[in-house]
Amino acid sequence: MLTTKVFRNGNSQAVRIPAELAYPQTGMTLEIERIGDELRIRPARRSLANVLDIFARFSPDLVAALKDRSEQEQHERDTF
Repeated sequence: MLTTKVFRNGNSQAVRIPAELAYPQTGMTLEIERIGDELRIRPARRSLANVLDIFARFSPDLVAALKDRSEQEQHERDTF
């Protein structure tokens, strides 16, 4: 088992992740939780909680274009 130490980084505590356990990319969002005396760190789970907010930011022109497209007659495709 690898070990590391807790240190101060400004007003927060920080832990250096050993290279053997590091994620391949940096800048990713992680979730952290305490369960008893353990800290669990994992990539943040994607959520659909804010999907309506994302859709609300679409431009009215895009929404109109998508609506016009859905009203077009659908042609059958050739099957191979």
